[in-house]
Amino acid sequence: MSRLFLALQGALLSAALTAGASAAAPPLLPSVATVHIKDFKYHPPALTVHVGERVTFINDDDEAHTVTATDKSFDSEGLDTGGTWQHVFTKPGTYNYFCELHPYMKATIVVLPAAPAQ
Repeated sequence: MSRLFLALQGALLSAALTAGASAAAPPLLPSVATVHIKDFKYHPPALTVHVGERVTFINDDDEAHTVTATDKSFDSEGLDTGGTWQHVFTKPGTYNYFCELHPYMKATIVVLPAAPAQ
């Protein structure tokens, strides 16, 4: 009974998270790094950027996923296959994130202070 409930709950959560994903996505802005989601993993699993830099996340998997900070400071919501999401990091720190639909998927982004002007 509880397995059925969990499966149903997961399916409903997945449907709710991806409901808005079919809307037209805004054009991507230039970013310093791209994280691909494939085979239930984030690639690369660790990344370092600077404050003010934008990271693009692309779901190359056949399943919906999210990019959700463990401290809830950011959340992509559902990304269906081919879905993209971008985030600009505004504070230095170490950001661990995971997929809300598949919580075993984890990765980290280290954000350093802003890069010196060139």
